[in-house]
Amino acid sequence: MNISYKWLKDYLKFDLTPEQTSAALTSIGLETEGVEEIETIKGGLKGLVVGQVLTCEPHPDSDHMHITTVDLGEAQWVKDVYGQNCEVTAEGHVIAQIVCGAPNVAAGQKVIVATLGTVLYDGDQEFTIKKAKLRGVPSNGMICAEDEIGVGTDHAGIIVLPAETPVGMPAAEYYHVESDYQIAVDITPNRIDAASHYGVARDLNAYLGAHDLPHELTKPSVEAFDAALAQDQQKAASIEPVTLQVENTEACPRYSGITIEGVTVKESPEWLKTRLLSIGLRPINNIVDITNFILHETCVPMHTFDYDKIKGHKIVVKTCPTGTKFVTLDGNEH
Repeated sequence: MNISYKWLKDYLKFDLTPEQTSAALTSIGLETEGVEEIETIKGGLKGLVVGQVLTCEPHPDSDHMHITTVDLGEAQWVKDVYGQNCEVTAEGHVIAQIVCGAPNVAAGQKVIVATLGTVLYDGDQEFTIKKAKLRGVPSNGMICAEDEIGVGTDHAGIIVLPAETPVGMPAAEYYHVESDYQIAVDITPNRIDAASHYGVARDLNAYLGAHDLPHELTKPSVEAFDAALAQDQQKAASIEPVTLQVENTEACPRYSGITIEGVTVKESPEWLKTRLLSIGLRPINNIVDITNFILHETCVPMHTFDYDKIKGHKIVVKTCPTGTKFVTLDGNEH
């Protein structure tokens, strides 16, 4: 089970480092396999910066490439990277020549630039941006598309940022890249109480108290939940309620559900995607993601159904005969 160090600190205030936290958990029976630093975007967008295309001219030996000059700002690390391979304005801004093959590149745009020495990733493969000659013209960097830096899947053209985006801003700052630490915990079957972030927080809280270390445990907040309002909404519901029928009460002693109206399936907010990515889960959408979040927050497993696809608006829990075929969420029949 993967535990996010930052997520853990949502419920427990403490001063241990990730490595000290790992050692403390092992000492109280929640054995850890180690600590790994992770980032919401692989590589953390190191070496990527917001630039402004100053000029854009057709390449003399290509029907699709352009020769651009790009203002990369005045950061000292950019100057250190480029050295003699660039022009520096009177204001101290670095101007680099970059050959770009994207069809949408144009003068005046704010763009994301991979500076010299930047490492980019394509799955498990990585490549480094180096000085190059493209059809005989020197190029010192790369103006990037979404998929090339891991912030999206679009490869139709380069990223064009809002006009007010500051030149020289690190891309990691623009995309709010976070660094976290993933702690791998081996949970034995008798320790289901610790199979969640809040469960681990409770155990660590006990450890901190026993060792007279500063600590404060807080439960996940429910302040935004209005029970009276929820009851009123339930009475005013315009849909038929879903009924539950448990046929095998020995295998399933309890099954509960709730019906929610007015839901829009869309992309999850950044904080939710960040939390899931921190423990190795791939965000899907706001509905799937929040159920996964609650599972890893409190160890309450759940699944969301589309109301319109529940036959007869009834959920039946039973044991199926051996040999019964079923199709899983990945579309495979078993």
